Amino acid sequence: MNPQLLALLTAAAWGIGGYFEKKGLHLGGLSPQMGITIRTAVALVILGTVSFPQWKTLPQAGPKAITMMVLGGGVVAGAIGMLCFYAAIKGAPLNRVMPIAFTSPLFGALMGIIIGGEPLTWKVVMGTLLTVAGIITLTI
Repeated sequence: MNPQLLALLTAAAWGIGGYFEKKGLHLGGLSPQMGITIRTAVALVILGTVSFPQWKTLPQAGPKAITMMVLGGGVVAGAIGMLCFYAAIKGAPLNRVMPIAFTSPLFGALMGIIIGGEPLTWKVVMGTLLTVAGIITLTI
């Protein structure tokens, strides 16, 4: 499937999911930590099932790759990012939180440029400036 279409579907899933997560937190009087636990438990079951045929590839990935996944996906994005996101959506309207929370591509692009050696092009600069301008417009 086209990577840009997958990215758009990702954005839709995360935006729509955020709406239901916020509603669930408020309707149930749940803490952000409990919300993340429910989300993660359900995701673990689904993703564990879907990825089962690929489990045999795990040993060949090597410890460095696994460490990167654990630190980046498990600790930074999975735990710290989600704790902050759930606390934010519990405490503020979605239309104020989501535009800021989903500036993640800006940070990903910066990491790619600074650490990953990806090129800094005029399109990246222009896209970054337009994204920041849009976020400012939505949140003020």
